[in-house]
Amino acid sequence: MKKLLLTLAVAGAIVSCSTNDETTDQIVPEQQTELLSKSQINNLIKESLESSGDFNWMDTNAQTIWSAIQHGDNLLTIGYGGDPGQFQRNAASSNIKDNLINLVRSMESNDSTLSGRATDNLYVDENINVIDIKVENIATIEALLSNNTVRYLEPASYTLDTNEGLAARSGEGFGCGFRSQNIASSDYRTVSPAARVPWNFDIHNIPAAWNYSTGRGVTVAVIDSGLSPEQRLMNQNFNTGQSSGRTVQKFGTYIDSIWPWSNNYDGVNDKCGHGTNMASVATAPRNGNNLPVGVAYNANLVTYRAVQNVLIDDYHEKRGVAEALTALGNRSDVKVISMSIGSPFGISRVRDAIKYAYNRGKMIIAAGGTSTSFTTWFGVIFPANMNETVAVTGLKEGRYVRCGNCHSGSKIDFTIEMERNSGNFVPVLSSYNGAARYVGGSSVATATTAGIAALVWSKNPTWTRAQVLDKMKRAGEFYPNRNSNFGYGNIDALKAVR
Repeated sequence: MKKLLLTLAVAGAIVSCSTNDETTDQIVPEQQTELLSKSQINNLIKESLESSGDFNWMDTNAQTIWSAIQHGDNLLTIGYGGDPGQFQRNAASSNIKDNLINLVRSMESNDSTLSGRATDNLYVDENINVIDIKVENIATIEALLSNNTVRYLEPASYTLDTNEGLAARSGEGFGCGFRSQNIASSDYRTVSPAARVPWNFDIHNIPAAWNYSTGRGVTVAVIDSGLSPEQRLMNQNFNTGQSSGRTVQKFGTYIDSIWPWSNNYDGVNDKCGHGTNMASVATAPRNGNNLPVGVAYNANLVTYRAVQNVLIDDYHEKRGVAEALTALGNRSDVKVISMSIGSPFGISRVRDAIKYAYNRGKMIIAAGGTSTSFTTWFGVIFPANMNETVAVTGLKEGRYVRCGNCHSGSKIDFTIEMERNSGNFVPVLSSYNGAARYVGGSSVATATTAGIAALVWSKNPTWTRAQVLDKMKRAGEFYPNRNSNFGYGNIDALKAVR
């Protein structure tokens, strides 16, 4: 509902801007303040994605950035620092931050057309060099672009898709779904004490790896849509059967509001279903409930409700994911971060947060991308296309053919088989207690790989991320070679823990 309301708000903003051309022309010359339509901006983004596989707002100009913030609540994200690589807060960057805030406030207050504004809606990130501030004057953007302490400018609230696409996200789709399903007996086998092993676990030798490691002592974090309180196996019954002595913690950094300046966090509970499914794949308990078991069934779990759905595009999602990453980066117990979410192109504040967590030794595993009607022409998506992440995609059963809607490309590191020849996907826990469902795409492949990483780290608790990743690569089917579309290929979990 929030994203649908945001569409109406954006439409109102466009009407407002289009009726103030005369006033706007007084700020700077007319050729610089002509408002680009959302369609024109979308085309620029799509052309860049099709030609280079990514899009960067800093490759455009002040007019494009100004037009984009006009279509998104006039909220501008500023990444600052003494040099392009200075993304972490320190004493020097705090002075830079103060100077930039004063610059923006000075230029905005000097504009007579902006007099009477109550607030600049300032947000300052506590860990990385990022601020959000309201900007209405194109001259302010031009001044910031020429300032050598500005690393990047990005429209905070701009979304690529159409109004129809935004409205569609309020229902099932974009990774969301709550329905439970009957799992075909051919899609699992039962192990003691009556836990169901999904069909693809044997392909990757995960049950055999349990003879050496079950994930004990390792904490896996899942940044997604949260955790359903109704699925008891991921809550009060997390320690049951052969799963014991571990913890589950739930946090929330997502704000469900059409207003970018709102600070009313939405809580920890999953209102999409996707986060619960992914946490289940990685860590669901092994017990006697005749339900799917997770890869690392003795690992600790931390979940973050940081997004509404799998597509990171709303301002509060961008901010929520960045806050989750930096919080996890500051935790010494967290080893693996699973992100079955993403964006068609880079989000600089999230990129900073990825680097922040990476520099603290976290292994960040990200989905290569699963197509919807909106993303069919994209390659490996962000943040899986970053060097600091481990990119994963899904394959069809028994052959190196990507799943029907999975992305592939040179950035992929590993693959997981997750689509049967019958068309069925992987059995996972549903959002509802005592129930299961099928889930596919690069999302389930990512969560599976996160579980395997936990098995390796549990077996070798003193290892660094580089050592764990190297062992996973050596367990890839193509190692020591690397396939141009599928990286090191399918992981053999048994080989990885031996």
